[in-house]
Amino acid sequence: NGSEHPWDRSPLFTGPATAAHSSASTAHTEERVGSALPGDQASRAAGATLDAAGSARASVEFVSEDISPARVEPHLIAVTQPRSAYCEQFRSLRTRVLQAGERRKMQAIVVTSAGVAEGKTLTALNLSWLLAQADGVSALLIDSDLRQPCATDYLGMEPSVGLSEVLGGEATLEESIIRLEPAGLHLLPGGAARDDVAELLSGPKFGRVLAEVRRMFDYIIIDAPPLGIFTDATVLINRADGALLVVRAGTTRYAAVDRLLEQLPRERMLGVVLNRADEQLDESSYYYQRRYNRRGDEIVPPVAKTTLKEGEEAIVVS
Repeated sequence: NGSEHPWDRSPLFTGPATAAHSSASTAHTEERVGSALPGDQASRAAGATLDAAGSARASVEFVSEDISPARVEPHLIAVTQPRSAYCEQFRSLRTRVLQAGERRKMQAIVVTSAGVAEGKTLTALNLSWLLAQADGVSALLIDSDLRQPCATDYLGMEPSVGLSEVLGGEATLEESIIRLEPAGLHLLPGGAARDDVAELLSGPKFGRVLAEVRRMFDYIIIDAPPLGIFTDATVLINRADGALLVVRAGTTRYAAVDRLLEQLPRERMLGVVLNRADEQLDESSYYYQRRYNRRGDEIVPPVAKTTLKEGEEAIVVS
């Protein structure tokens, strides 16, 4: 059918999406009700000990650091433009994450992407910063992209010890976590870059780290390596409660998104965040590509449209 738009055949998105800032995102979440698959039982059991008030949370004093809007990455809009319409996109995403947590256990959430430079780290930073600002919510961001940790760079901070050193036995968890003011977000930096990432993240020591931070915080956002390149993200998703996949409009290809979503446990898939949705493609070039290329070769367009199957719930942030 020549009039059929590619998104009409995809259950991933619902729309149309509205324009957003170059670092803001339109999130389209296909939520499915179901219990979590068996995973990291130790860390899940630890998380289950939290009551509604978080009374099981350890009372640990962490070193704090003030974050200056003048030093951070400009697209960290939760810090640089907190009152902008662009930041409201992330507040909407935060609301949806909180609502998902009310329906089923959703404490540890992995943020990953199909490839590099798609905005996963900025999405994780903006989301976690705003989660920490929610009333009565404590949040921790873990930079687990240990091949190229960059959360401290985006925040304008000096490099410090972090997850790499904790897993290597060179530092304790308590001395590695930093409280970021004024939001009150806690950060476990990546620390020194290393190559044996998959082995570390699948090992028992990371399981103990995750179990401990589940006791301390209401929400743990895990900035993971790109899912389409490394196995690390799959390891992390299997140990977490949910996952967000960040795709970049005008860059990510349908085939990559379809392939990755087939690999993910459906019960843990919170949804897809469409990033840089305002960067409009040239209309004639996109039409040419859509008309003559196969769907799998096409790139994700700035405006997405589809119809979900009956019984599927869509959460749209636009």
